[in-house]
Amino acid sequence: MLIQRELDKYLVLFAAHCINGCKETLTLSTPLLSSTRSMSMSSNSRSSTSTSTTSSEAEETPQGSHRFELLKQVDYKMPCKSHRSLAVLSGHVGSVSSLALCGEFILSASQGKDIIVWQQPDLRMFTKFGHGDGSVKAVVTVGNKVFTAHQDSRIRVWKVSRSSENVFRLVDTLPTTKDYLGKFMKQSNYVQTRRHHKRLWIEHADSISCLTVYNGLIYSGSWDKTLKVWRVADLKCLESIKAHDDAVNGLVASKGIVYSASADGKIKAWGKELGKSHCHSLKGILEGHKDVSLNSVVVSDDGKWVYGGGSDGFVMGWEGNVEIVRWKLACETKAHEMAVLCVCLVGEFLCSGSADKSIGIWKREAFGKLCRVGAITGHEGPVKCLQASPNAVGGGFLLYSGSLDKSLRVWWVSKQSSTSDSEEKSIISC
Repeated sequence: MLIQRELDKYLVLFAAHCINGCKETLTLSTPLLSSTRSMSMSSNSRSSTSTSTTSSEAEETPQGSHRFELLKQVDYKMPCKSHRSLAVLSGHVGSVSSLALCGEFILSASQGKDIIVWQQPDLRMFTKFGHGDGSVKAVVTVGNKVFTAHQDSRIRVWKVSRSSENVFRLVDTLPTTKDYLGKFMKQSNYVQTRRHHKRLWIEHADSISCLTVYNGLIYSGSWDKTLKVWRVADLKCLESIKAHDDAVNGLVASKGIVYSASADGKIKAWGKELGKSHCHSLKGILEGHKDVSLNSVVVSDDGKWVYGGGSDGFVMGWEGNVEIVRWKLACETKAHEMAVLCVCLVGEFLCSGSADKSIGIWKREAFGKLCRVGAITGHEGPVKCLQASPNAVGGGFLLYSGSLDKSLRVWWVSKQSSTSDSEEKSIISC
């Protein structure tokens, strides 16, 4: 009951934020939320327009679709479920491809070349920005900067500032002009990308699919099979690594090791060479299933466990020893009937999003076991990206999911399984 009361308090606060400023009178008896076009359009005054947003994009933005109304009556006498749907956010013109937390905001990037900034906890659209000839593939945040990776093989840098009307302002594009000017004259700086075609080694030759940030560096992975290293301080490209035999799909870093997941069925571990501050070398290879693409990778906070999601529906786990730089396969779990497109970790819980439109909730246990504690459905398209909030809410956590159905959904996930859920729980030995 204590958990229920805490969750109810949060949801009432959630609803109250949505009601403030609305012209319609709503009751607080049912605090589950959903986006709707029927609400007041007064929230538009809170949105600012990026300098890079065209007039056509502004016209495409639904003016009334980002407010919330209270849904059907909920019987709080029923046992606590493993999850609850809190909100459905719409507004993207394309599939949602990436999510990132940025202070009080949640950022959702889309194949439609736009990034929407949602303000928490009410989840109103705060602003919308975007730039480039290609769709947005990945987004990460570092301090007051946002880095977005695009299909046009560029990384764009946005500065967050409340001192101007354009809160998210484009400040640079990677590689920078300074980097170009310093290298384009030397023939030795050019590499063969395909037959009769060369590029500077600081350039990606294909779509940039993933980004991660670690220890003052940005790592970018691309369909051109390379991994590039950029310094956050001056945005300079420090290194380019021929990482895989196929497209790089996912990146994550922890405890001095960078992990890259690829369509070649491998996760590779990269670490800095001794005595060389910015040179990385291969430390290990984590082998997946034969002829199966690994679409995403995550690592536990202690760096001991690495998990990858495969196109065959399996989540695979490797137990690592960072001190002696060695990993061994310890877990193979058939998580979904279709491809696993994304995974995320929050404490002892792992969440997996799939092409089968569902989200699996797993509890990590000892000796390489995954305990399934929930399965979330609701999206009308494949689940492309997941992001979990580290903050505890009512004995659980908030989970954000983006889908090819162009929506962002918000879920509350319990960290404690109730007796009513025990019959649905299955323990899968790895």
